[in-house]
Amino acid sequence: MAADIPTNLLYFGDNLTWLREHGKFPDESVDLVYLDPPFNSNRNYNVLFKESDVRESEAQIHAFEDTWSWDREGRVDEVYNDFWMTAPENPKKILKALVESLGRNDVTAYLTMMAPRLVELHRVLKPTGSLYLHCDPTASHYLKLLLDAIFGARFFRNEIIWKRTTSPKNDPRGYGRIHDTIFFYTKSAVFTWNTQYSSLSPEYVEKTFRYSDGRGRFRLNELTANKPGGDVSYEFHGAKPPPGRYWAYSKTNMEKFATAGLIVFSKSGFPRVKQYLDDSPGVPLQTIWTDPVIDGRERLGYATQKPLALLERIISASSNPGDIVLDPFCGCGTAVHAAQKLDRRWIGIDITPLATNLIKTRLEDAFPGLSVPIEGWPVDMAGAVALAALEDKYHFQDWAVIQAGGRPAGGDRKKGADKGIDGVIPFLDGENQKTPMRGIISVKAGNTGPAHIRDLAGVVAADPDAAFGVFICLHLPTKAMTEAALEQGVWVSEYDGRTYPRIQVLCAKDLIDGKQPRMPASGTGLYAKPERERRKEGIQGRLT
Repeated sequence: MAADIPTNLLYFGDNLTWLREHGKFPDESVDLVYLDPPFNSNRNYNVLFKESDVRESEAQIHAFEDTWSWDREGRVDEVYNDFWMTAPENPKKILKALVESLGRNDVTAYLTMMAPRLVELHRVLKPTGSLYLHCDPTASHYLKLLLDAIFGARFFRNEIIWKRTTSPKNDPRGYGRIHDTIFFYTKSAVFTWNTQYSSLSPEYVEKTFRYSDGRGRFRLNELTANKPGGDVSYEFHGAKPPPGRYWAYSKTNMEKFATAGLIVFSKSGFPRVKQYLDDSPGVPLQTIWTDPVIDGRERLGYATQKPLALLERIISASSNPGDIVLDPFCGCGTAVHAAQKLDRRWIGIDITPLATNLIKTRLEDAFPGLSVPIEGWPVDMAGAVALAALEDKYHFQDWAVIQAGGRPAGGDRKKGADKGIDGVIPFLDGENQKTPMRGIISVKAGNTGPAHIRDLAGVVAADPDAAFGVFICLHLPTKAMTEAALEQGVWVSEYDGRTYPRIQVLCAKDLIDGKQPRMPASGTGLYAKPERERRKEGIQGRLT
């Protein structure tokens, strides 16, 4: 019996670290894994296979961002070498063959980073568990080789083709790419399975359900089968199966059909049974899914967001209420949203502060009364200091921006490319709150001084839409920094007529304590809000 694990919460950090080192995920503790690992398939396919020159590359491997590459710091090499020493024999042989045959490029770096995660996900699956890996044609065939080596080719169940868009794509050098691939594997031959159905098309209904009576439209189904099973050669109302055929039901059940008025006899006296359209569950789902497609009401502004109905289908098929669903690449949280809606327990992991905070906000908006904890999110100075000490400085930077009520700045993050803007706080000012304005956030976890305050003031002064600036540092600001901020004066809001500091200084402890920048109460919010889920008996979800 697997040990109990905390569920209905988010983990902020590297999923391999959580799976492997934190002891949160015992062997065989999860019922269903869904993962949609990021990979930028929009890049030129040939560029992906261009040999990387690590001597010149300035790229850093932000673990789950859309670009994976062999970097000069040797992170991928370290993962590759560790995998070779610790992994099961079959997957490490496959990975070595891929790297040696394809070369050290972005694709093989991606596969190297994925391989140990797939091994760990296989470990935590229950014997009756399933894994769905969502990917695209860029690396799907290589991922399947890894999955076959880890799960065993005999436990590959399906390759699902999902039509992700209804908008035609024009590719001047080939066919328009409008689908993703979803691989379905199970850990053993005995696994959770609930057949899912697709709706009957109007054309199919018209052609097949050709009869009607006072109860509705119906079709006539055969009552014979080509294999015997029990006493199935009896005479029924004077009729017997033709040679080589047998009744598909026992005589008792056949009489029940007749009593219920479901048997129709042909002119020759041979029976058939009515199947009403209202009783038909639909067509058992096949491996090509032309639905669902995300609509505008669902969109949260996350580029790779998947339709909620897509995840509901997967979770309904391969888990039962109360089961544990794990999404190690949470993104905007569609899988955990679907799990909560379907009364499953769930665990989500993401390495970015923006994603984990977006998921928390999404779930708490969609399910009023639900509280979603984020494990690994700094709740004291020790946590903030640890976050700032990470090699990827953007984690602390994004966390600070979010805690201050802002949106992390996107785009190129190379040194100097952000022009001193690490985040923005959009708000509406003007007499009728119709004038879009913003506050500019600058974050620095290292040594700070009054020069940084003056630099931010210059950025604010040069931006026609900026009303104020917020400088965020790790530790308490010095007296000189506070004085430099006061020197920048104030600005007056046309909305409420109040004055606010032009430059404000906050430290990590301020943010942990809930202190926010001083500004008019007219913020536009960080995220688009999802529709609220209607409360259903047993569906609201439980926290453990």
